[in-house]
Amino acid sequence: MGIRPSPWECARARVALNVHMASRARVRAPELIGKGGWLNTGNKDLTLSDLRGRIVILDFWTFCCVNCLHVLDELRELEERHRDTVVIIGVHSPKFVHEAEHQAVVDAVERYGVEHPVLDDPELATWKQYAVRAWPTLVVIDPEGYVVAQHAGEGHAHAIEKLVEELAAEHEQKGTLRRGDGPYVPPEPVATDLRFPGKALRLPGGTFLVSDTTRHQLVELAADGEQVLRRIGSGERGFTPDAFNEPQGLALLPDGKVAVADTVNHAIRVFDPGTGTVETVAGTGRQWWQGSPTSGPARAVDLSSPWDIAWWQDRLWIAMAGVHQLWTYDPAAGTVEVAAGTTNEGLVDGPAAEAWFAQPSGLAAAGDRLWIADSETSAVRWVEPAEDGDGYVVRTAVGTGLFDFGHRDGAADQALLQHPLGVTALPDGSVAISDTYNHALRRFDPASGEVTTLATDLREPSAAVLADDDIVVVESARHRLTRLRLPEEAVRVESVAHRTQRAATEVAPGRLRLDVVFQAPAGQKLDTRYGPSTRLLVSATPPELLADGAGAGSDLTRDLVLADGVTEGVLHVSAMAASCDDAPDIEYPACHVHQQDWGVPVRVVDGGVARLGLVLAGLDAG
Repeated sequence: MGIRPSPWECARARVALNVHMASRARVRAPELIGKGGWLNTGNKDLTLSDLRGRIVILDFWTFCCVNCLHVLDELRELEERHRDTVVIIGVHSPKFVHEAEHQAVVDAVERYGVEHPVLDDPELATWKQYAVRAWPTLVVIDPEGYVVAQHAGEGHAHAIEKLVEELAAEHEQKGTLRRGDGPYVPPEPVATDLRFPGKALRLPGGTFLVSDTTRHQLVELAADGEQVLRRIGSGERGFTPDAFNEPQGLALLPDGKVAVADTVNHAIRVFDPGTGTVETVAGTGRQWWQGSPTSGPARAVDLSSPWDIAWWQDRLWIAMAGVHQLWTYDPAAGTVEVAAGTTNEGLVDGPAAEAWFAQPSGLAAAGDRLWIADSETSAVRWVEPAEDGDGYVVRTAVGTGLFDFGHRDGAADQALLQHPLGVTALPDGSVAISDTYNHALRRFDPASGEVTTLATDLREPSAAVLADDDIVVVESARHRLTRLRLPEEAVRVESVAHRTQRAATEVAPGRLRLDVVFQAPAGQKLDTRYGPSTRLLVSATPPELLADGAGAGSDLTRDLVLADGVTEGVLHVSAMAASCDDAPDIEYPACHVHQQDWGVPVRVVDGGVARLGLVLAGLDAG
């Protein structure tokens, strides 16, 4: 997507590599290995020799990561246009324990419409071979089996497509390009009434409206939660009055209509149950990027993967998972604006404008609180009006950060969740938690400060809705609604705690050189006419890990100082770069924003490395 970068978005990038066609390094691509095996290949194991003669794009992804889902959508058109020369291989590299389950990967590949081969790599074997450090990362391999480019983060499809065209021309001339059908074999379709439903809403008449996410529809079910009464939407991806694109959240509006978070269309739609009509009230259909407006007329402002919505404080609140924020839509004024969050990914409480979120994916209004399922931090949080009446504040009930998760009941400051996607306000003031990757329904009671387990053996519960004395759970991976009686006492389960399984990078004490490598794609340049064109933000967990070097700046190289006495932690690095078309005959060059967040676990040891290289775009960080 082309945008003009704002002045703070960039500076002179320190170019560590030259990746032009004439001087690419010759690095042989490591073999593709993964204990989980291959999907979408008709039960055939693939090797790089099978792909010789084709341009191969490896997409290192994990299905919890909204940025990875954005890249899947970015690649769809490229994949279709270059199907005879390009083979895209998804390398599924899990963060959460649940994502290492093979069936969960099978489900995710269908859920998100992945139409290329996928290697299930639960032990991160191929991830390590390619020295990948972040989700998502794209690696391009030429027809002779050499790595020619690596890109971390989103926004690289334009650059990769130009590289693909150059590689195709070069290897066509050399006689090393092999055209033809790729190895993708679609799985057999399965007949169910729902397919990976996302969220549900009880309508005033007692029926249920469900976002049937993978089939791009809304489905109205009878009061029994089973009989299909009608389907809304064509069932094909689209952005028309008769089409959705992976819809998720639903919210009843005061006028009786239903707001819909049309997630992959980056839009808010409104469905009228009486007439059956659908209209768009917010969003343009384009994804929001840094530098785009954050407020204004709702139909003119871009959104980014709205995942859930709730009516609260006379506004429609939007869990904007794609940019780690909360936004609001004001129907009376017809405007949208940011309400909380900075776009930085993490867990930071405080005034709404300074808070950090990580893929907020579930909302529930309850009196003066708006509950939030903050999925990537495995947290439950809430927003409430500030005591002085000036704005809002964000607080955390359960959860500690991006890398700690598990299934543990007890006091909220010790309890653990695993990637919850939904919250439901209960009549007694407590909140039910759809603890998605633990396959459980949990409960947080603000009065006691305790977390308990209400039910287990659910399959990826993504939301729940009250129905009289029952709670109806959306079992996304079982493709159904499941009715449960709310018990008087919670059932405790054995405690389990986890940390993200990526190996820590061993770094030397003292000074650590951080280099983020960015090479403007062929035909583009960093545009400094309006100020710096790169931005770097660095922080740490715990904050005490860094004695110096934290904060924002425009240089992609920075000297960090590790504090004495802190032996391990996580470095959080967020980098952005804007490049524009470089041709004198283009009056209004298109600009493209490349961005990525890294969470790099580090361990401070004598003999560790003194330089940490991260690739935003290039070949290798060294």
